[in-house]
Amino acid sequence: MSRMRVSVKADYALRAVVELAAAQGQGSTAAETISELQNIPLKFLHNILADLKQAGIVSSQRGAGGGFVLARDPGEITLGDILRVVDGPLARVGDYRPDQLAYSGHTSALREVWVAVRAGIRDVLDEVTVAQVAGGDLPDVVRQRLLRPDAWLPRVKLDPAQSPCAGVPGRGLRGSPELDAGGGRPPQRTWAAPV
Repeated sequence: MSRMRVSVKADYALRAVVELAAAQGQGSTAAETISELQNIPLKFLHNILADLKQAGIVSSQRGAGGGFVLARDPGEITLGDILRVVDGPLARVGDYRPDQLAYSGHTSALREVWVAVRAGIRDVLDEVTVAQVAGGDLPDVVRQRLLRPDAWLPRVKLDPAQSPCAGVPGRGLRGSPELDAGGGRPPQRTWAAPV
């Protein structure tokens, strides 16, 4: 099974939908505005918005004041809904859903492991709504996982000189006083979108 990986396209889609949720009630938002606010290439954003429109998550309005709005209440759109539109199923082994697999012999329990992994991913992504992210009010399912002492630490040992820093939202330089002071957790003020 490939690791849980959120594509750049999915990240952009989440950010675009959250921007639309934040602008709810203020009319439509132009793709150019979302592109500028979130530093998303405009052509790429148009493709993402077309996928989201086809899935019924956003709708578009033409004309001088045209743009995009959410087609549903942001409290009813989960992050999982958006990721499935853009990237397909949340967890798969090769080209198969975990429940479609069949193992034999000593590996027969792997199917249950992969189904449990999918359930764990769903526990977060299908419980967090766009409205919660836009409002900064994340549910307990996220807060509880963030309290784990290892939540902010990678499990893979990386050479600090080779670790990603630039361009990664919320990442400071490893070995910096700010990062070290938080016990490996980046300080709150670093959670800004990349520029």
